[in-house]
Amino acid sequence: MIDFDAAAGSEEIKNRPVTKKRTGILKDPRYAGHCMGPDEPECPERLDVLNALLLEPDLSGCFQDISPRMAENDELQRVHSADYIKRLEATSGRGSVYLDEDTRTSPLSNEVAQLAAGGLCRAIEDVHAGRVDNAFALVRPPGHHAERAAARGFCLYNNVAIAARYAQNKLGLARILVVDWDLHHGNGTQHCFEDDPSVLFFSTHQAFTYPHSGSLREVGKGSGKGYNVNVPLLPGFGDGDYLVLFERLLKPIALEFKPDLILVSAGFDIHFNDPLGGMKVTPEGFAGMTRILLDIAAQCCQGKLVMTLEGGYNLEALRDSVREVLREMAGRRTTDIYSIITSANPRKTAYVIWRVKRMHGKYWKTLAMSAAGEPEPDHFPIMDRLRGDLARWMTFFRV
Repeated sequence: MIDFDAAAGSEEIKNRPVTKKRTGILKDPRYAGHCMGPDEPECPERLDVLNALLLEPDLSGCFQDISPRMAENDELQRVHSADYIKRLEATSGRGSVYLDEDTRTSPLSNEVAQLAAGGLCRAIEDVHAGRVDNAFALVRPPGHHAERAAARGFCLYNNVAIAARYAQNKLGLARILVVDWDLHHGNGTQHCFEDDPSVLFFSTHQAFTYPHSGSLREVGKGSGKGYNVNVPLLPGFGDGDYLVLFERLLKPIALEFKPDLILVSAGFDIHFNDPLGGMKVTPEGFAGMTRILLDIAAQCCQGKLVMTLEGGYNLEALRDSVREVLREMAGRRTTDIYSIITSANPRKTAYVIWRVKRMHGKYWKTLAMSAAGEPEPDHFPIMDRLRGDLARWMTFFRV
């Protein structure tokens, strides 16, 4: 049972005044300088379609340009080891250098990666200073898989982690919420903050896929326990399902945490047409998730929301989805999330919510109170057997 009054919620949204926002766009032609080779899904063409999108008649002139800068060495070292930074610097000017089986550099990759991390810091600075209300950093390479001393999954520097530390150390922001809706778990981001209660990491991702981390039991370490909220999902979750999870899990935790800034690892590989994914999100669903995040930001941190591009490998799907996210951020649409929520599968979402509440109710008062007396979903044995079968299957083939 989904406990939303959809009619009342829809009416409230319809009656909201339309408020245009000053949305900043961070972009630069230099981001095309990183190229892992032909036929790679993480390619310069991803930004070509987004740059063209900004010239469409209904979007042209709607955004404020933000110019990137290079990340400084001390900013990189708050997340990455000195040896790893030197290893990436050593690839400058060289041909293809493999850093792992999925990740390689080209002659300009190190410079571009530093520009991506530094660019996101610049976007945060502009939002914090009030020059724009919110911002989207159209950068590459992506970052959320990059570990302290290793490149992984197309990622060189962990852009969002570097930017979060910048916000804390240079701008004096105390609490940062990082939301990662990419198809793949942000292992590098999690590992950076898993013992730190000043950064809340909330991730929805497809279970049993790369990088094979992000289980529900990974709640953080030491004083950071409870500040790492993983919501692993089986394939097939769509618009309504994601919005229910954001409303029932992310929103109450975020409002209790009260962040000073919200950063989003925005991966568009949960789109139903993405070649690497198994989810069923449409551009309307991305707009709905953005609307919830904007509402949280308005209640907690004067609307300070900054997104950065992660995955998304179908160019048409990426373009169409980012278009609706930007329209939402700029106040050119206000998505009726409650009408979308009615499309959710209540049995699937109830099971996920029940599991997360059972794990995190001890850390978050809002989850503990809402979980009181909540019955175990009636299809728990079926789902649990399925998870067990998948885990045994994976173990067998790893051997």
